[in-house]
Amino acid sequence: MKDILSELEDRRDAARLGGGQRRIDAQHGRGKLTARERIELLLDEDSFEEFDMFKAHRCTDFGMEEDRPAGDGVVTGWGTINGRMVYVFSQDFTVFGGSLSETHAEKICKIMDMAVQNGAPVIGINDSGGARIQEGVASLAGYAEVFQRNIMASGVVPQISVIMGPCAGGAVYSPAMTDFIFMVKDTSYMFVTGPDVVKTVTNEVVTAEELGGASTHTKKSSVADGAFENDVEALAEVRRLVDFLPLNNREKPPVRPFFDEPGRIEDSLDTLIPENPNSPYDMKELITKVADEGDFYEIQEDYAKNIITGFIRLEGQTVGVVANQPMVLAGCLDIDSSRKAARFVRFCDCFEIPILTLVDVPGFLPGTSQEYGGVIKHGAKLLFAYGEATVPKVTVITRKAYGGAYDVMASKHLRGDFNYAWPTAEIAVMGAKGATEIIHRADLGDAEKIAAHTADYEDRFANPFVAAEKGFIDEVIQPRSTRRRVSRAFASLRNKKLENPWKKHDNIPL
Repeated sequence: MKDILSELEDRRDAARLGGGQRRIDAQHGRGKLTARERIELLLDEDSFEEFDMFKAHRCTDFGMEEDRPAGDGVVTGWGTINGRMVYVFSQDFTVFGGSLSETHAEKICKIMDMAVQNGAPVIGINDSGGARIQEGVASLAGYAEVFQRNIMASGVVPQISVIMGPCAGGAVYSPAMTDFIFMVKDTSYMFVTGPDVVKTVTNEVVTAEELGGASTHTKKSSVADGAFENDVEALAEVRRLVDFLPLNNREKPPVRPFFDEPGRIEDSLDTLIPENPNSPYDMKELITKVADEGDFYEIQEDYAKNIITGFIRLEGQTVGVVANQPMVLAGCLDIDSSRKAARFVRFCDCFEIPILTLVDVPGFLPGTSQEYGGVIKHGAKLLFAYGEATVPKVTVITRKAYGGAYDVMASKHLRGDFNYAWPTAEIAVMGAKGATEIIHRADLGDAEKIAAHTADYEDRFANPFVAAEKGFIDEVIQPRSTRRRVSRAFASLRNKKLENPWKKHDNIPL
């Protein structure tokens, strides 16, 4: 009996070493943690329960039968984050470069199936050279099996991908279908075709970092939601994100003890809006002053900065925030911001997370590049996302809400539950100057008349009361009381029940 027990421990020790000490040292030398070290940091201490530690590949080509390391390049199992269950897989770059084989894929598929069955998030730590070439089509089949599970799990359990090394070719499509993607600066990259292929086909000379590094995907492509300095920081931020999310689509997000008065008055908000209607201000100030303890978890901070998305808590409960940012492009909606916000709104709706929308939008960004790029269809994505969402929706218009952009930003007409406006709100088809020049075209040569008409238009429409008279605004509120009013609104909506007509699925304008 003793011999069997010691053999078990010997086999476990060998499996834990992955590709061996030399390769572990090389991994550390690149500033990266090993697959198991990452899991230890991500999960609560001693909570990890591993599956398939001894699973090995079945390939017999190219002499592969001589080298069959236990675990086959991926560590899988479940554990807890602050006491709440999650499933995790972590690719081991020290074993065949973390390449995906048939059995490697089977391990990942197994925990994804369990996650859907048992209702818990899946966190994938990606660090892989791609498909294992020695296995050929069996490896490609493995990828497709993983993809199919990503699709089936979408909207059922939260899926989070952490890119902590290379992720190329077919490997990028699994993270792309997950809800959130985080990257590590300087050590991770994602692309469909690498720099060598790009040079061969298009004659462009580009580095892996320029082509698919963290900066590229957080600032230009919007593929990634955040980038962090190192493995440790990235995993700490994933833990923080999981605390905002429900375990699955049948549960509510967790409620955390809070130490902030829901009725807290913020007098400084009364002077947040500048006297000059064209002067910018920082919308993040309003977000942090409304949130419990000023805690705001921003998503896609470096992309489409004219709109802000992220999570706060109100009375300890998770709320998704979408807010125009007057500091960038005057808060205009454009292609990038519409796509960014639409995806975020749909995620919140999937997982029963209420949505707070803070509006200061002068309209859609004009220009040929926007029209040629399909701003009509991309803007419709945000409109569609808000209109189909059945979660509690509270909207606060702080300043401008002009034209179609007023409609799009969670207006009363898109089934907004509570639509508030500050006294500084201007709700109109367009700005006073443009409107006057159209209505009073005959007086365009007379500057005094135009000035008088403009002042008249401002008096009539540069306020929230016309909309309030029609019932499109539920209440005009004091800026200082925004936290209290919003908190009470969401509290009153906790038992909201709303269902869309039966359909197989909708056809959002992709």
